[in-house]
Amino acid sequence: MKTLLLPTKTYRLNGRLWFETEDGRFLGIGRLELLEHIAALGSISKAAQAMGMSYKRAWDLVSSMNAQASTPLVATQTGGTKGGGAIVTEAGQAAIAEFRALQERFQEFMAAETKRVQER
Repeated sequence: MKTLLLPTKTYRLNGRLWFETEDGRFLGIGRLELLEHIAALGSISKAAQAMGMSYKRAWDLVSSMNAQASTPLVATQTGGTKGGGAIVTEAGQAAIAEFRALQERFQEFMAAETKRVQER
């Protein structure tokens, strides 16, 4: 690979990481951010608005994650005196923490590989 790189350019590896099943994506950086917004705002609707996505898209992503997980990552409550809302479950909180840690290790790997490629 090194012989293909121009000495006048700075190269770096770049990539994204996600989990998927035969049903499609389960968890990636966008879904992680959605979970974090739901946790902070207590609402799928408010999380969607904060991310600039439609409520339907956010709801579809939450439904997909919940359907592919052994236990739901988000729990919802409709109506009531507090007007409904959503919470990230304990499993969802664990998914956030574990995916963040996995993302850090992935970035460390990418940085190490970039350094290896740049060494001439």
